[in-house]
This record gives sequence, structure tokens and C-alpha cells, in this order.
Amino acid sequence: MSTAVPWHTDADMQASVARLRVALGDRPVPRVALLLGSGWGAAAEAVRDAVDVDYSQLPAFPELAVGGHAARVRLGTLGGRAVAVLMGRSHAYESGEAHAMRGAVRTLARLGCRVLVQTNAAGSLHTSMPPGSLMVLSDHLNLPQRSPLVHERDDSRFVDLRDAYDPALRALARRCAQARGLTLHEGVYAWVMGPQFETPAEIRMLRTLGADAVGMSTVPETILARHAGLRVLALSLVTNLACGVGDEALSHAHTLQAAQRAGADASALVQAIVAALDEPA
Repeated sequence: MSTAVPWHTDADMQASVARLRVALGDRPVPRVALLLGSGWGAAAEAVRDAVDVDYSQLPAFPELAVGGHAARVRLGTLGGRAVAVLMGRSHAYESGEAHAMRGAVRTLARLGCRVLVQTNAAGSLHTSMPPGSLMVLSDHLNLPQRSPLVHERDDSRFVDLRDAYDPALRALARRCAQARGLTLHEGVYAWVMGPQFETPAEIRMLRTLGADAVGMSTVPETILARHAGLRVLALSLVTNLACGVGDEALSHAHTLQAAQRAGADASALVQAIVAALDEPA
């Protein structure tokens, strides 16, 4: 059986936009999209006047096969602002391809979203950023050197990633965290392919390269979002110390459990950020 990721067409995206517009009904078109990773589900539970659309009803969206990811788009309001919440993502480690979320991100842009707030669970490379910590991404390292834009045919594929993570949105996140009495670290996220966890030697390498946290997602979606003209904010919830930094054994089940324990602060921060965004409602 082939594990290749479908290359979703313009027709798939148009059909997905049409289905979401039907679900919206008289609701305002969301300008803000959230892509939730492990441990951030409480943010979806806080959405008001919600209507859900399964990814299976959206031709441009991927099938999901990872625990902790619900495979639904939730439309409604969060912090008084219309939002589209993606409850789960497809990861490159499932197929070896980086473009799995291409159709989903472009559907959001065509629907009218202008900001993508991404979240993930990550391992910390510093004991000063222990499990339960929150980090806003200032930059990333694309360790697999894979791109979701490989098959694009025009010069728009040469995306400038100098400010991949919008500086104004990062400043807003810091202000919101401070107002809530939350410590918000800021640092560089290293994307690794996975699905295996990293070795101690790999973590030492990542620290030498300047990484502060490590995970298996987010970077392909950031590239897709910037290509589509979306502003990006990304937040990590630290679920563990990376291999060799701490003594604990790592597993996906451990990641989910640790993320659930720290999810309340993470969700509260996301809600505060969305409410404070300067994008038109």
C-alpha cells in the first residue's frame, strides 16, 4: 500500500472552501486560524458557537493517523474573534513528505484567514526551560532540509523566511503572557523528521547549532503559510527534557500525558493572544 501524500489540486481547495463556507452560514469569515498540536486541545474546547467539519469532508485536507489529533476543523469564536481551529496535523514522518498540510493551509488562506497561530509539543534542550514551560518561536532549524514547496513551478516558491515568525505577533504574545503572570520563553525550534526520538549526540549537535527546543512538526506549515501570505505565530509547550538533558525515558504516551497536565496555561495564553490580535474581525 502506498504511503505517498496526495498532491491536492486547486479543485480540492475550492471544494474545501465551499464546504467551510456552508458550515459558517451567517457567521463572519475567520481571519485567524489556529493549528493545534498535542496538549493544546483546551483551546478548541473554549471556542463558542462552534460547528465542526471533519477533515474527511474536506478534499484538500489530510487523513490523520497520530494519537492526540482529532482531525476536525472547528469554526466559531474565541476571545470574541471569529476563528478556524484545525484540530490536528499530518506529520512528515508519516510519509517522508513535507507537503501533507499544503491543501489545508491554502484552504485557510482562500477562506480569508490572515494569521496562522501554530502550536506544538516540544522537547527542551535546556534545564532552565523544564516540562510545562511555554516558548514562542523566534526562528527555526529545518534539519531534514525538506520543503513543501518543492513541486511549485513559479518564482513564488523562493519564500523569504527572515521573519518567518512575525515579530509583532511575538511581541504581542510576550505582552499577553506577562499580563497573565506566565513565563514565556523565546527561542529557536529545531524540526526533526522523526518518528523516533533524538539521540543524546543529536541533542548535543542541536544545542551547538543554536536550538532551544526540538519537535517533529510546525516548520512545513510555517513555510506553507508564509508562501500563502499568512502571518505566523508559533508556540511550543515543553513536555519533556530532550534526550540526554533529562533522565526520563521518552515516548509518545509520555508526551501526551505531560501536555495534558500543562494544557490549561497554554490554552489561556492562546485565547488571550487571539483576543488581542490587531487583525480585522
